[in-house]
Amino acid sequence: MKMQESAQDYLESILILSQTREHVRATDICGYFGYSRPTVSIFLKQLKENGYVDIDVNKYIRLTDKGLDIAKDMYERHQFLTELFIRIGVPKDIAAKDACRVEHYVSKETFEAMKEHFS
Repeated sequence: MKMQESAQDYLESILILSQTREHVRATDICGYFGYSRPTVSIFLKQLKENGYVDIDVNKYIRLTDKGLDIAKDMYERHQFLTELFIRIGVPKDIAAKDACRVEHYVSKETFEAMKEHFS
């Protein structure tokens, strides 16, 4: 499975949800995105098959090391870009939406340069 934007979003959502819950389940992800259960289940199956998540007998979802690395990277990008856009005058809601788009397409080199320049 090629790591597409949607897969990165799923991994990031699991990381975010795990910060406020002891266990993350498919229904939590459904609520987070507003997606249907079948849509989330299909995507989780693909993430599991490709080694990004583990799902135990209780249907608790956990990021593997591989999935956690991607989730942390996306979350860091999202937070940094949102704050950067807010600092330059973009309204908070628009900054968060734009950061969600941009985080997927900025190269590692450009992101690191932005962090160094604007931090």
